[in-house]
Amino acid sequence: MTATILSENPIPGLPSASGIELIGPVAYVISDDAPFVYLLDAATLALLAQVRLFESAEFGTGRIPKSSKPDVEALTALTWPTGQAGVLVLGSGSTPTRQTGWFVPVSGVTPLRVNLAPLYELLRAQLPAGAVVNIEAAATTAAELLLFQRTVGKVEGALLFRLPLADCLQFLAGVGKAPTVKAPRQFPVPYINNRAAGFSGATFVQEQLFVTASVEDTEDAVLDGAVLGSFVGVVSGAAQQATFVRLAWPDGRPYLGKVEGIAVRRTLGPRHWEVLLVTDDDAGGSTAVVAEINTGEGPAGTK
Repeated sequence: MTATILSENPIPGLPSASGIELIGPVAYVISDDAPFVYLLDAATLALLAQVRLFESAEFGTGRIPKSSKPDVEALTALTWPTGQAGVLVLGSGSTPTRQTGWFVPVSGVTPLRVNLAPLYELLRAQLPAGAVVNIEAAATTAAELLLFQRTVGKVEGALLFRLPLADCLQFLAGVGKAPTVKAPRQFPVPYINNRAAGFSGATFVQEQLFVTASVEDTEDAVLDGAVLGSFVGVVSGAAQQATFVRLAWPDGRPYLGKVEGIAVRRTLGPRHWEVLLVTDDDAGGSTAVVAEINTGEGPAGTK
């Protein structure tokens, strides 16, 4: 399996990209430092519009301070219980101020604020003792909402919650009972300099679950650390195993940035895709990375 970068370009005016989802020709990009969802042309990456999620007097500096930001880190395309199509944006949950989400309809109507605290309380009950809820990625299948937990500094910290989609959305919309939450599945992750990678992005396309994982030199769920690199992975549905490969330049040099989200832009052939990644440099900058993933001739995740 290989993950090779084709290009990397800055995204002007978009601070600290933290996730991406494609709906048709539009790329929805979230920022953990801004009160907007940014809509980009998926082909050219030109800014089309920005949708305000909430008011913030602190965004005047260009970035909401870490102590008060809702830390939106995950999003996924889905249909809300009202029948509206759109994206669900989720705060990480790592502090009380980060337990808010929004449903953003593609129709352009005002986003719906969603209280994530009751759901995150259910997740917290299934985490190892001492672990902090820290949802960094989300994806949806036809029947499930997949939430990816990043437990910083823990070898066993890459966890996947598989929730019943319809029940979970009814619960979040305030019209249904609490969904059944089972213990999350742990995934072995790669390392860089003895630091374990943690989930940072995900998308489910053509019955394939693609994930990204990044490595930071930190053991704190809130404080950033030096970025050491990023991985792209494919999760085998049958075996429930994740296979990761280091994101690299065509000459083999490892990419040293922090990938925060992944979307499949097009299928190039059997087990061969072009993906769009977004990155965050922890200093307010964002880039869009176009890369090719090739899982080879065997089953997904093998050479």
